[in-house]
Amino acid sequence: MTYAFQAEGLVKTFKETKALDGVDLVARTGTVLGVLGPNGAGKTTVVRILATLLRPDAGRALVGGLDVVKQAGAVRAQIGLTGQYAAVDEMLTGTENLVMIGRLLGLSRADSKVRAAELLERFALTEAGGRAAGTFSGGMRRRLDLAASLVGRPSVLFLDEPTTGLDPHSRNELWDIVRGLVGEGVSFLLTTQYLEEADQLADEIVVIDHGRVIAGGTPEALKAQVGGQVLELRMQRAEDLHMAYGLVAALAGESTEITANGLISAPVRDVALMPAVVARLAQAELPVGELSLRGSSLDEVFLTLTGHRTAPDGTAPESTTTDETVKAGV
Repeated sequence: MTYAFQAEGLVKTFKETKALDGVDLVARTGTVLGVLGPNGAGKTTVVRILATLLRPDAGRALVGGLDVVKQAGAVRAQIGLTGQYAAVDEMLTGTENLVMIGRLLGLSRADSKVRAAELLERFALTEAGGRAAGTFSGGMRRRLDLAASLVGRPSVLFLDEPTTGLDPHSRNELWDIVRGLVGEGVSFLLTTQYLEEADQLADEIVVIDHGRVIAGGTPEALKAQVGGQVLELRMQRAEDLHMAYGLVAALAGESTEITANGLISAPVRDVALMPAVVARLAQAELPVGELSLRGSSLDEVFLTLTGHRTAPDGTAPESTTTDETVKAGV
């Protein structure tokens, strides 16, 4: 079986730092593989190797059955790359940016203009196509950047934290575009620190930490590994929060925490936990405002597997950055 892309035993060292230490991953055609991990875990290094920008020290990587080292030119003809920050020329118009990519890919001037017009329409940028890209909003620039990656009609797209810095509306627009492309058979590798993004888009996820894959599976399977449910509790009186936390932690264990929005959160490993919490709080005469059970989130998966959560805003860049100037086949 030929996969969209795969890696076997990838190793990469930078001076004293082993960025990758035997990474294996595989993605089926027409799916999104999400790659999660803390800053410096090796996510961008994986992308750079698959995109032919780095040679691995050991192991091998294939895109569409082609070796990224031995058949790098053929691989570049199949891929597109969008990095953490929009790699568009701010002095050129939207149309000129896309025509330039088309010309670099070997298209005629006429074909480049036709392709640029198609992509501008698809990404709702036709009216802005004659404006300098420097005047675009952040969301518009990200859409133009993704459009540039599609000029060569790649079958595989690498998205390295593509929604960094975008507002929620622009992020949702980009998600819709990705879903549409998946429906057309395009395959994606998505690195992200927005765990909701991985939950929304990824068919399967691998979690990398310290250069190694530490977990993998569908989002649902990973959540099941952490535990079925989470108890969430809000106190009626804010001054009772820390006392209630102590009582819940004594019952649920060290994983109990106070979230940023003032909830007490604890994993449910025993069905008797909720009635025990209610009884203990009643005994202490601490009135409850809200009490609920919910399924585990990817954030809790990440915390359990790596020992800490992602950055609060999800925007922290990885220490090894992607070459933003590279687009499909250029």
